[in-house]
Amino acid sequence: MAKLHVKAAVIGAGMSGLVAARELRREGHQVVVFERSSDIGGTWLYDPSVESDPLGLDPSRDVVHSSMYQSLRLNLPRPIMGFSDYPFPKKGSGDSRNFPGHEEVLQFLRSFAEDFKLVELIRFGHEVVRVERDVEGSQDWWAVEWRMRGGEEVAGVDVFEAVVVCNGKNTQPRIAEFPGTIV
Repeated sequence: MAKLHVKAAVIGAGMSGLVAARELRREGHQVVVFERSSDIGGTWLYDPSVESDPLGLDPSRDVVHSSMYQSLRLNLPRPIMGFSDYPFPKKGSGDSRNFPGHEEVLQFLRSFAEDFKLVELIRFGHEVVRVERDVEGSQDWWAVEWRMRGGEEVAGVDVFEAVVVCNGKNTQPRIAEFPGTIV
């Protein structure tokens, strides 16, 4: 039985998105990665900017994607930060501490993307605004609607047979609600 090769979208070029793209490509699928920023790394792409509305109540605010701070260090040791076939650099490759800083994670992801030629799959500055499944006849497909980062209007819609969402969970603040409080 022949393998089915599909056109697949990956949303996000952080750690999970890069691994998903590599594995899909290894299986022979045609892969397109949508990344809203201008670089890979997802949450590991440090941005010193601070949101004007830290609670995230103003929907028109400029959203700062990364939730990290400049001195952030991982709470996981180096040996378990890598992949089974692509280990994280050992101590002595720069910082000798057991728990690497975010700069090292970003460099690791950049090296991973370069070594597996994933950068050529990424559409930088493309923010996905909607994904919708549609079944037309016997064809099952997904419409991925996107806009250029900073743009208001939809710039395009592409059709895929599979979609992998790897956009993380650290973009929107989570605010606790307590009875009797006004936010």
